[in-house]
Amino acid sequence: MAYVSQETKAKLSPTIKAVLKKYNMKGTIAVKHHFSLVVNLQSGPIDFDHNDFTSVNVYHIDAHYTGVAKAFLTELLAAMKGPDWFDKSDSQSDYFHVSHYTDINVGKWNKPYVQVAA
Repeated sequence: MAYVSQETKAKLSPTIKAVLKKYNMKGTIAVKHHFSLVVNLQSGPIDFDHNDFTSVNVYHIDAHYTGVAKAFLTELLAAMKGPDWFDKSDSQSDYFHVSHYTDINVGKWNKPYVQVAA
């Protein structure tokens, strides 16, 4: 069963913050329902080619993003998973077992992402 604690969040936060700083992005890190680590991107120079809010499909970053957006999201996802992340799921037998899920949001439903000049 997926589980992420505040301790896990604290352990992964320095690496996540380093990726955000590398790309000059601002964002928040949170735990949702004790099973998902969430990064909400607030502002930065990257153009995600969207309206005001989008939830990134972390399983299809390669197919939906290009250039610096793809590089950033790929690196951010790796930092969010961390060295202890695992996925022992078997969808054919309806068995799902991951260390924790990851969610990346560009903006929030009530506060849009703001693209700033680089």
